[in-house]
Amino acid sequence: MLIEDIPSNSRIIEVALRGLGLDVVIRADGASGLEAAHDPSVELVVLDIGLPNLDGWQVLDAIRSDPTIMITPVVVLTAHVEQKDMMRAADGGADFFMTKPFQPSDLRQVASALIERHRDMKTRIANSHPSP
Repeated sequence: MLIEDIPSNSRIIEVALRGLGLDVVIRADGASGLEAAHDPSVELVVLDIGLPNLDGWQVLDAIRSDPTIMITPVVVLTAHVEQKDMMRAADGGADFFMTKPFQPSDLRQVASALIERHRDMKTRIANSHPSP
């Protein structure tokens, strides 16, 4: 899942993630992105900060406070490059902080590792709560 409001950025990120064989759902604003993040098939959220409706910080806070999606990995991918932004992302529970411009291969590497970790975590949770 990609939440990015600039179409040219969305296209670059989408192509990078499709290189992993992923289906990429794109939303151009924070509110619709947060709603789409509730889909059980979402294994990763790539999140811009400067978004209309809800900004990226609000989306990150909402994801981390919602028990149904709180384990979904979030990569903050933004042009905000100040130390305070990196700290806010870490404090807010982002799994990774990446700045624009970025190398698509770096995004693929981070995304792959986070998705694998997410799948493992979901498996452990499912195995710890066996069906009756």
